[in-house]
Amino acid sequence: MPSAVAHQELLSGFLAHLGNERRYSALTLENYARDLRKLFLLTATTPLADLRSHHIRRYIAQLHGQGLGGRTLARMLSAWRSFFNYLMRDHQLKDNPCAGLRPPKTPKLLPQALSPDEASRLMEMPATTPLDLRDKAMFELLYSSGLRLAELVSLDSGDMDFSDAAVRVTGKGNKTRIVPMGSHAVAALQAWLAVRAQIARTDERALFVGKSGKRISPRTVQLHLRQWGIKQGIASGVHPHLLRHSFATHVLQSSGDLRAVQEMLGHASISTTQVYTHLDFQYLAKIYDGAHPRARKKT
Repeated sequence: MPSAVAHQELLSGFLAHLGNERRYSALTLENYARDLRKLFLLTATTPLADLRSHHIRRYIAQLHGQGLGGRTLARMLSAWRSFFNYLMRDHQLKDNPCAGLRPPKTPKLLPQALSPDEASRLMEMPATTPLDLRDKAMFELLYSSGLRLAELVSLDSGDMDFSDAAVRVTGKGNKTRIVPMGSHAVAALQAWLAVRAQIARTDERALFVGKSGKRISPRTVQLHLRQWGIKQGIASGVHPHLLRHSFATHVLQSSGDLRAVQEMLGHASISTTQVYTHLDFQYLAKIYDGAHPRARKKT
């Protein structure tokens, strides 16, 4: 039976490779680790060196039968493929059993977004305690600047430039970009910084901290945002990426400048950003159907 200790050693080496050489974020490393632990469970008594493509196909089919969608399986298969490439490079593995395999197809769904009214209502929640002020600053910044969750939690206090109303963000691939902040985000951040010292440890550089005084965790941000949305009466579950989608959709609806939205989101390819043009069309079509007398369906 393959040794769990051996698996853990290989996993640790792979994660170190991703963190040190590929500069992946801590959140991305957690996702890789979770996907690879799933692989180790599936392989059972089969050594990694003995795995072939038919084994991987069976695992993917098994997971698909358990209800995992195509997008999740694609991410998982990509993690496995990268892991085996690492084993071929550093541990003399001969073949990559994931090479050439594709996950089951899944329908392409457009990202959801809050309406402008819902976004405004979400941000209007009163904040009085230091933790409330922290939450309001985080959520205003997510919506104002379209940050990813990993980008938000990795911010340091020195990344803010209030004179230019901008924030320096380190995104995927360790790439840095400067993103503007709206006036509401600036005000919320300044209110948070005025009380941050009540919670943060004296040597902590993180902009946002948890109750322990250390850098806040992604999970804490997700939980607090969901609770905030419930309190504000927003029916759909609110999560950080929903605010990123809402930011992109609302900026595109107002400006029509796809290239600017691409730069602010930190997308390497504009094709990734173009999904928001479809969202914008849906919004315009809804307005048209509700306003144009010739568009209304006969009853």
